[in-house]
Amino acid sequence: MIMDADDRVLVGVIRRRRDVALAASERWYRIPYARMPYGIDSEVLAFFHAGAVRWYAPARGVELAYRRELLPDEPDHPRADEMYYRVALGGWFERMPAIPNDGRRFAFIRTTWDRFAAARSLGDLTRDGAGFVSRAEIVFGGRRCLDLRRVPPARLPKLDEWY
Repeated sequence: MIMDADDRVLVGVIRRRRDVALAASERWYRIPYARMPYGIDSEVLAFFHAGAVRWYAPARGVELAYRRELLPDEPDHPRADEMYYRVALGGWFERMPAIPNDGRRFAFIRTTWDRFAAARSLGDLTRDGAGFVSRAEIVFGGRRCLDLRRVPPARLPKLDEWY
């Protein structure tokens, strides 16, 4: 797999062995829509399990589905009626060496391929410095995300002002 330094990598946590097997064999991964309301825009997904980032796979497509549709054998799950992204995966690759956790807690980490390839610990995935492409430009598209929940209602445009 040939990657560019500025390709975007999304690292996610897989808690259950069953989910690792599902992602590796059926070549898809689920992400709660509520965790990524602005979409999945990464070329690669990497998977953290049992204390380290152990695998990665190219993202081949994204669609929305209810959890109950993705996991029909779990109809009574508390989040069965929530929306999830179903990310289609290409090949399944082992990250050698695995990237161990340095004690931080996370659900997702957005990084770039150059950081992912060079990382020796989880903290390296977000490190800035010479020799790395700008995370602000690549991962966040050179823009700050606008969180509408933090904007006072008086400052929001009226509905007829949106084009």
